[in-house]
Amino acid sequence: MKAPIDYLLLGHVSADLTDDGGRVLGGTVSYAARVAQLFGLRVGVVTSARGDEPLLAELLTYAQVCSHVAEQTTTFENRYIGQDRQQTLFGHAQVLTAAHVPYGWLSAPLVHFAPVADELAPDVFALFPQARTLLTPQGLLRQWGADGRVRFKRWLDETVLERVDMLVLSRQDIAEMPELAEAYAAHARTCIVTDSARGGIVYHAGVPQPYAAFPVEEVDPTGAGDVFATSLLASLPHYGGRMEDAVRFAARLAAISVTRRGTHALTSDDVRAVFQALERT
Repeated sequence: MKAPIDYLLLGHVSADLTDDGGRVLGGTVSYAARVAQLFGLRVGVVTSARGDEPLLAELLTYAQVCSHVAEQTTTFENRYIGQDRQQTLFGHAQVLTAAHVPYGWLSAPLVHFAPVADELAPDVFALFPQARTLLTPQGLLRQWGADGRVRFKRWLDETVLERVDMLVLSRQDIAEMPELAEAYAAHARTCIVTDSARGGIVYHAGVPQPYAAFPVEEVDPTGAGDVFATSLLASLPHYGGRMEDAVRFAARLAAISVTRRGTHALTSDDVRAVFQALERT
């Protein structure tokens, strides 16, 4: 039986192929689990991977994991040609349905839908009517063919958008169809479109409100979007649900994350420092 949790993540872990032929743990659920536990939250992850997937051992240091056995672990290769990224999908684990979520985790107060390869069935989004829910839709905006090449897909599911409390995506996610931002804002209660060092826009009930990024010298932007989304949801209870305060917190913690190399660079001391800094302003 799974122990109670505070922060639930749903989505595939991924095996990201490195230039030297190695495999490293990836996927939004992996990055987000690391961040959520820095808040002192009990984290649970519902995912799917090979039964003998060694990368799951790393995730277990941050979260309880309910992994449903698949023939393959979702596997990505990223190649860069100039500023352009070519992404290829070499494997895809099980689609996650409502039946895959442990009963004891249905009462989690914070729920983060975190697909990377269109792996969440529609019934999953209806499971948590009492929770604060957040969707990072990057994986819903991807499609691939027989060659595995990942390409942009137009995604607009009004039923899903109206069920989640918050939608968080980057301007880059919808670069091929930027008009989707306003379409999402028309259906989601709160839609936040981040734009790296330029800050971003919070749409609440369709009304846009820009927010500023915290100025820093960038060293490594890897995972900054996941830090922003996770810390937004994780900090909301501290702020009594006040979105403006949570956005300021998320922007500041994400900014700290890009000043260091590696996705393990943030600490619980950083989380406490940001809370204290914002209390003084």
